[in-house]
Amino acid sequence: MTELQVLTPDDWKAWRELRLAALSEAPAAFGSRYEDWVDAEEDRWRARLSVPGSYCVIVSLDGVPSGMAGGMPADEDEVRHLVSMWVSPAARGHGLGDRLMGAVENWARAEGAHAVELSVVQGNDNAHALYLRHGYALTDKPGDLMPDGIHRELVLRKTL
Repeated sequence: MTELQVLTPDDWKAWRELRLAALSEAPAAFGSRYEDWVDAEEDRWRARLSVPGSYCVIVSLDGVPSGMAGGMPADEDEVRHLVSMWVSPAARGHGLGDRLMGAVENWARAEGAHAVELSVVQGNDNAHALYLRHGYALTDKPGDLMPDGIHRELVLRKTL
């Protein structure tokens, strides 16, 4: 059984646990690094969950927190960003990624957005396939530079 939980700043410990697991398990999949967050104080974690206009959700599988995703405002008023998407290896293949993406897309619609954008690291084929399956398409926007200073993320967009 899966269950979604929308987070508030008071849920920072749950977000921290999943975010550090994600950064540790898949360091090449994120622009952030484990080392940049592992010693972060409570205030920093709460601030991440307090970004105005943001949305953070975790999904549990059989009562165990197993995945996370976030929605953030974009520079364009009618666009939202899907960020921090991750599902634990033990929970993959159970539709949790689909649940998380649906939750963020529904939030974006409720916010009046007409599109959702996300970034994916080249070579993260499973995530890329998930996004394509959900109707996202590659844009010509340059993605953020990765910590290696060489590679850039791919930017995908879905019209809602």
